[in-house]
Amino acid sequence: MATAFQRFAKLEGSSGILLFVCALTALTWANVEPDSYHHLLEMPVGLRLGDFQMVKSLHYWVNDGLMAVFFLVVGMEMKREVLVGELAAPKKAMLPIVAAVGGVVVPALLYALLNLGGPGASGWAIPAATDIAFALGVLALIGSRAPASLQIFLAALAIVDDLAAVVIIALFYTQDIVWPPLGWAGLILTILLVLNLQGARHLS
Repeated sequence: MATAFQRFAKLEGSSGILLFVCALTALTWANVEPDSYHHLLEMPVGLRLGDFQMVKSLHYWVNDGLMAVFFLVVGMEMKREVLVGELAAPKKAMLPIVAAVGGVVVPALLYALLNLGGPGASGWAIPAATDIAFALGVLALIGSRAPASLQIFLAALAIVDDLAAVVIIALFYTQDIVWPPLGWAGLILTILLVLNLQGARHLS
């Protein structure tokens, strides 16, 4: 009987192909016509209703809108695997965590050694992150031909790796802490934890 993760992987095959086509198109465009490419990213997109307006750049909507939905879907699937799936056993859950730590530390150290004393030395955190979207894009292309355990391992590794990179950015690259949004995030996280403890199961 197919798991939810396997069904998810099968359905995402076409989106994986679309992801790589879009990535190739973007890379070509950004190198051939960089000005028009960046102009598109900064194009204002939004909604105006009377005095109310919510207008941001296309880049903003992708990073803070679409990626939020993406992380929600991936996070829900990972939560299921941690609670009742392949990662429910602590020993199984530790493997992708340890692999992700290695995937953060080794590339960062190699970069730091190769750029020691150079102008790019401060960018050591760049190779530490794994792009979750591309990792899952590869996973989607493989689909049911790969074992479910390998699919879940890759997804969990990419997520832990990406979270570690976010923590690195917060600790080593933040100049000023903006407290109000951090406070709102903490409040929302607290509400979500309370809902979880109360047994809320509806996504909304």
